[in-house]
Amino acid sequence: MSTGIIRVGLLWHGDRESRDTATLTGSRFEPTADALRAVGIEPVPIIYNDDFADEVNKQLTQLEAVLVWVNPIEQGHDRTMLDAVLSNAATNGVMVSAHPDSILKLGTKEVLISTRDMSWGTDTHMYTTVWQLREQLPPRLAEGRPRVLKQHRGNGGNGIWKVEQHAADPSLLRVRHALRRSLEETLPIAEFIERCEIYLEGTGKIIDQAYQERLPEGMVRCYLVQDQVAGFGHQLINALYPAPAGAQANDAPQPGPRLYFPPTQPEFQAIRLKMENEWVGELCTTLDIEREQLPLIWDADLLYGPKTDAGEDTYVLCEINVSCVTPFPDSALELLAQTTLKRLANYSPSASTGETEA
Repeated sequence: MSTGIIRVGLLWHGDRESRDTATLTGSRFEPTADALRAVGIEPVPIIYNDDFADEVNKQLTQLEAVLVWVNPIEQGHDRTMLDAVLSNAATNGVMVSAHPDSILKLGTKEVLISTRDMSWGTDTHMYTTVWQLREQLPPRLAEGRPRVLKQHRGNGGNGIWKVEQHAADPSLLRVRHALRRSLEETLPIAEFIERCEIYLEGTGKIIDQAYQERLPEGMVRCYLVQDQVAGFGHQLINALYPAPAGAQANDAPQPGPRLYFPPTQPEFQAIRLKMENEWVGELCTTLDIEREQLPLIWDADLLYGPKTDAGEDTYVLCEINVSCVTPFPDSALELLAQTTLKRLANYSPSASTGETEA
């Protein structure tokens, strides 16, 4: 565009009514809009729904860039149509905060398989067929360590299960869904596998990770703007906690609040150093992605792994989030706005997808 005005869309999911009345004032994205204005960018609210995808497609042609906050699953719909709209926009010169091609590399649970040989990796496997699940899961459970099974794409704990063999009857499993308000169940192995078949439909996959015993200490969410740590979150993610000793299975605690911290928070400096000096570089090499192709705002969820012999913490990647990273620490706002402006100045549509030079 040649108006001299840099217009950047802030896109989130909604319905026709919310589209017709969309405003950034008073919305959860108002602080982001203010940060963009502070560097000379005009933010534009965009409401997306599959029902009016064509209208959004036309709206995007009037923008230089779009920052996207839409979950992998929204009200029963996946991002298939939205990703097509965003890919088309990128091809036509619009910079997309997280290109669909990058999401497929970073933002699915398969990244746990791709990066399991990194220092944040753990005992991790993948099932692509029901036959594999039937044949390979029971022997792993028989080893005595609980497993965590995760559907390929999802959010909010949907399709994430803690699974372990019942101590008194090997034909039974103790399972707990990470979806909020789910209760622990005891059921036959065959019944649980049947329940998981939906995750393997089409191109579906299930990722199987060893359960981390230090889960009660919480999860650290490391927020990044492109390749720079922009803040942290810490949460007691109780969804897969066992119940206290002697209590009923349904007495396990519920998730606590996530607390946010700036990138300088002392207790997270080991993670910051590893992320910026080790993990980001290894991640880009492993996934064949340039730093300029990393999402503008993303995060890595890290669980505490076993302590070293010297008593130092280790960390295990739980997942990477790129589709809908919100909320995030205020410390990320200024960096997000500055990085958006910088990337626009050097933007090449082909570079954003990794098809040619970056």
